Amino acid sequence: MHEKSIDLLNKAVADEITALHQYMYFHFHCDDQGFDLLADLFKRTAIEEMIHVEQLAERILFLNGEVEMKASAEVKKVTEVEEMLAMAKGMEEQSALDYNRWANECSANADSVSKTLFESLVVDEERHYDQYDDEIENLNRFGKEYLALQSIERSKSRRGMGGPGAA
Repeated sequence: MHEKSIDLLNKAVADEITALHQYMYFHFHCDDQGFDLLADLFKRTAIEEMIHVEQLAERILFLNGEVEMKASAEVKKVTEVEEMLAMAKGMEEQSALDYNRWANECSANADSVSKTLFESLVVDEERHYDQYDDEIENLNRFGKEYLALQSIERSKSRRGMGGPGAA
């Protein structure tokens, strides 16, 4: 009865898995480059995407469907911060558009619970979009100095913890 909803929910699972893999990749590279604030943002977003997978899977199982745990795309090897942020912003924008459309499709198929789930995901995806947009604005406003400050702060905090370079 709810085959269409199950299909849409599984598409969302695939997109969320792709996003969490991509964001963890970005997290690793930002962390490696000393950009703690951005590394943390990508990690927190990846964790939220994992929670989305769980919510979607629970709904699929409730509808007696099978959860397809496949990513919709491979991780892109992007290591430049500006490209990471632009890609993340685009991913979030596309997810919000898809989830809005899929909420309407679920509604048309008399599945108000899946509709509500998609609507709640739109709220999160729009918040993520806004966070990445803010970071892009910071980079545009402050330039590479914005990233340099993150690295300097990391160095200061590590020295204070008795790590490498501590006096």
